[in-house]
Amino acid sequence: MTQTAAARSWCLGLTLQLVLAAVLHQSFATVAPPITAQPTAAPHLGRPERGHYQVNSSNGTACLLASMGLQLNITFTSVSQNKTVQDVVNLQPNLTTSSGSCEPDSASLRLTTDGDKTSLTFFFTLNITSSKYHLSEVSLSAAWPDREPFSAHNRSLDYLRGTLGYSYMCRKEQTLNVAQNLSINTFQVQVQPFGLSGDQFGTGKYVCPVACDEINLPLSRPNVFFALSAEECQLDEDDMLIPIIVGAALAGLVLIVLLAYLIGRKRSHAGYQTI
Repeated sequence: MTQTAAARSWCLGLTLQLVLAAVLHQSFATVAPPITAQPTAAPHLGRPERGHYQVNSSNGTACLLASMGLQLNITFTSVSQNKTVQDVVNLQPNLTTSSGSCEPDSASLRLTTDGDKTSLTFFFTLNITSSKYHLSEVSLSAAWPDREPFSAHNRSLDYLRGTLGYSYMCRKEQTLNVAQNLSINTFQVQVQPFGLSGDQFGTGKYVCPVACDEINLPLSRPNVFFALSAEECQLDEDDMLIPIIVGAALAGLVLIVLLAYLIGRKRSHAGYQTI
């Protein structure tokens, strides 16, 4: 009787397992996503060389300075392969020329290469009231072999934020997402589109283009202020913050151990006196 019951239980368990397996198989077969063609993956490319670019005002003095390595991540239609392809392009500073313009509240940096077949332009905007600037617009147009004419444009960006008279600096790699078919990796960026001190990044005396007291700047004397350092990006600040936190934690641990040792020693000493 016991053997019969055990056999029935085993058969029932096996049946339930088979039914469950069949249901799960059917479920997975039903929800399996359709296979779609994926763009060909972009090849791996090393870090781009850091370039130094300058825009001069009408009187010949520098009004915008930029030092950075630039890497373009593009998605395009290959003519020969007749499909969507991803590619990575490094801008080569020795083959790139810079130009642009500077206005009181706007500035642009245009980089051209490949015999003017590739044109990458950065537009910066200055808020006069807050004395803050940022990268507000990027456009890229190119005519590369085996590719349809490429273009990407975005007028509503908010990257590379800084303060008038100070340069923006970021040693870490950043990615600027411009459009679905374009993102830009930047390396070792230092840029200053407004308030240069001569031909240098914000490290000296700067004379305001308008009355400084009208744009709420801290002044040592009227219409002049001194920009002594660059504003670093959050990525660089995080790198500096981690060692500080670790150091503080270790210091706290050492202090706790020292206090525990002193308290234990004091109690031991008091015990000896009682005896």
